[in-house]
Amino acid sequence: MSSDDDTRWLEWVTKQFESIAGEDKEIDLHEFKTALKVKESFFAERFFALFDSDQSGSISLDELLKALNLLIHGTETDKLRFLFQVYDVDGSGSIDPDELKTVLKSCLQESAISLPEEKLEALTLVLFESADQDNSGSITFEELKAELENFPEVMENLTISAANWLKPPDVDQKKPQTHRYLTRAYWQNNSRKLLFLCVYALLNLALFVCAALYHRYGGGWFMLAKGCGQCLNFNCTFVMVLMLRRCLTWIRATWVVRVLPLDQNILLHQIVGYAILFFTVVHTAAHVVNFARMSASGDFSLWEYLFTTRPGVGWVKGTASLTGVVLQLLIFLMVICSSTFVRRSGHFEVFYWTHLSYIWVWIILIIHCANFWKWFVVPGLVFLLEKIVGIAVSRMGGLYIVEVNLLPSKVTHLVIRRPQFFHFKPGDYIYINIPKIAKYEWHPFTISSAPEQSDTMWLHVRSMGQWTNRLYEYFKQPESQELHPKRLTTSLRQHRQQEKDNMFNSSDSSRGVASNEDDSIELTSFRQNGPESGAGPASESGSQGSLKPTPDEPGPAERGEALQLREIPAKFGENHRFCNIKCYVDGPYGTPTRQIFASEHAVLIGAGIGITPFASILQSIMYRYRMRKHHCPSHSWCENIKDDDMKLRKVDFIWINRDQKAFEWFVSLLTKLELEQADEEPEGRFLEMHMYMTSALSKNDMKAIGLQMALDLLAKKEKKDSITGLKTRTQPGRPRWEKVFQKLSEENKGKVHVFYCGAPSLAKAIKAQCENFGFKFYKENF
Repeated sequence: MSSDDDTRWLEWVTKQFESIAGEDKEIDLHEFKTALKVKESFFAERFFALFDSDQSGSISLDELLKALNLLIHGTETDKLRFLFQVYDVDGSGSIDPDELKTVLKSCLQESAISLPEEKLEALTLVLFESADQDNSGSITFEELKAELENFPEVMENLTISAANWLKPPDVDQKKPQTHRYLTRAYWQNNSRKLLFLCVYALLNLALFVCAALYHRYGGGWFMLAKGCGQCLNFNCTFVMVLMLRRCLTWIRATWVVRVLPLDQNILLHQIVGYAILFFTVVHTAAHVVNFARMSASGDFSLWEYLFTTRPGVGWVKGTASLTGVVLQLLIFLMVICSSTFVRRSGHFEVFYWTHLSYIWVWIILIIHCANFWKWFVVPGLVFLLEKIVGIAVSRMGGLYIVEVNLLPSKVTHLVIRRPQFFHFKPGDYIYINIPKIAKYEWHPFTISSAPEQSDTMWLHVRSMGQWTNRLYEYFKQPESQELHPKRLTTSLRQHRQQEKDNMFNSSDSSRGVASNEDDSIELTSFRQNGPESGAGPASESGSQGSLKPTPDEPGPAERGEALQLREIPAKFGENHRFCNIKCYVDGPYGTPTRQIFASEHAVLIGAGIGITPFASILQSIMYRYRMRKHHCPSHSWCENIKDDDMKLRKVDFIWINRDQKAFEWFVSLLTKLELEQADEEPEGRFLEMHMYMTSALSKNDMKAIGLQMALDLLAKKEKKDSITGLKTRTQPGRPRWEKVFQKLSEENKGKVHVFYCGAPSLAKAIKAQCENFGFKFYKENF
């Protein structure tokens, strides 16, 4: 932070002190925690003890400012000595192993990291042994300083002011800068969307002017109403065209995707929806004013014009006014219930059911306006055909959920038996209907398994609304029906035979990166974490393979008995069960991630459950990578070639999670991806992974310096990360996007395309950085 920032922070601390201190103008330990927002007891007590220079049990403003000024304006040695004093709990002038363990334990608590006791001891010993150069059994100030010098990034952070060390909230002042919408980079990177919006606006303007001029005999208000009405004819049809998912999925595979912003069809659908609301309000208001003028000199009153059929306005028995009122109410209801607040606050069903009002809107529009059917007939037939095809496809073949894993953070991992005719591409999504959860509701989820996994497909569903919570609770509840012993034996024998088959076929490339069974077993033993992970690829649910007939399986009668048994969820552990539950699937539908294989350097960024589309993509990428790889007795290598299926030269995968448990969702898959690249390639790794844990204190926080050093040392020693178990080291805090993208741009692996799935707020920050570096940005929109 700059000196101005330091000054502002000290002013903030002074105000906080004065507002909390009593008449004696001093604060005690509890008040100190409140003032500096330090919650963890150990560090609060250590800071307080060091600031309380006269050992009076309270801190005066002079004592506090004196200590903070030393930290802000002091030398590197001053700051190092303060850090040493924090670690030297008993004030003996050296740090023993027990003191270091206490500090690291507090660091883990501050960072919301949970590690077993033996891992904490391993962290303590590796850091202590590295720092204790003379093997005296304690660490002196000089030894700690020498150890810190081995970590350049830590020494760099020591030069940062104490304002960052103690982290008071809302201190940073945003620097004034040019609005991103006014920058040249924004216009270059959004040229297709902006051009499309310009054409869309000009088309609406042309329709408005033509209709208004055609009806100029009725006066200004009548012209305004008719102009908006013509725009509504177009927009109420075009809003449907933007949601023809099957057509858009097909068009994405053609050259048209390079001309039209098909990847932003959801955003355009929303824009057109707001345009419909605007034109509706203006259209209605203009007619009301016109009716008021007519009622002043005519035979009918205003309310008769608005709420009766007596004036005979409209082409179907004078119902134009009544149908207009109903349309106004329906459109308002649809717009309000489709707002982000409703959809993201656990009330997706409200959005879902109110949005189905579009059927009534179209029917009433045909009655309301004499010319609407001319606009609607062709797109309407295409829409109807899509719906018929969707219903037919969803009902073809028997789709069953054959396995379920309940993962941490209330994520449900579904494994669905995949029909032979069902083909999809990495990153595609489907709509799923599970009658046992809700008979008429369809919800979209990304497929998290790879297309190369031929027998099953996975979904990862995070519990965020009524339907997803019901799904989780349905599989969490204990069995309520007793199972016949012989039928249980039959099902168990069949399951064990399937395990043998999976083990035998585990090296078969058609099964993707690895067998699902391995993933399920590993997840069960590895805490059974939740939704966005689960061994193997995942999306919004996912799990294991289907139970295939084997030569040793029971005959037809027994097989029917076994299938009947699996219709009842058969529990195989608290969070893992096999089942045979009917479901229906509509899709698959394409997403912007289909562009990944046409990229040269792809950067995949997933935030939390946003990893789900990339689970499928990463598996498919590594499958194709294996097909390129050559082996000989001494070494292996991968040809750096481009083909029609995959032009990728480099993939960077960035996964950002709030807490430690979320990483367990896909840790098995990520481990296998690392093993795929056990050998270094001549031009560097084809796939690089970057993990970030936002709840962990960053390296510029004094409370985290010791912990991050210990984690680095232990990772080098054990060749794996203590938090995830991966070879990739988990970085604390949030990515510094400017540095991340600067490094990517320097790799010169071709044009960089960034694909993001996660929170919209983070998408804005990433997109802004992409515009600065000239990277192409794609976002999952549905």
